[in-house]
Amino acid sequence: MTTTKPWYLSRTIWASFVTVLIGAGGLAGLPVEGIDGSSLTDTLLQGVTAFCGLLSIFGRLWAKERIG
Repeated sequence: MTTTKPWYLSRTIWASFVTVLIGAGGLAGLPVEGIDGSSLTDTLLQGVTAFCGLLSIFGRLWAKERIG
């Protein structure tokens, strides 16, 4: 990896950004009407967080350019 690219083209940065947004949504409570909000929110947050974590790892492994 000798070339660089802008930060906004990094899959790792975007996956991490989504992870932060999902975490913030969990703290905010993400209201869901008519459904057990607590269980649904917990399940969705866990799934999306796991997916974004994997995307971050594999995004960095597949990267061909450095962030600069």
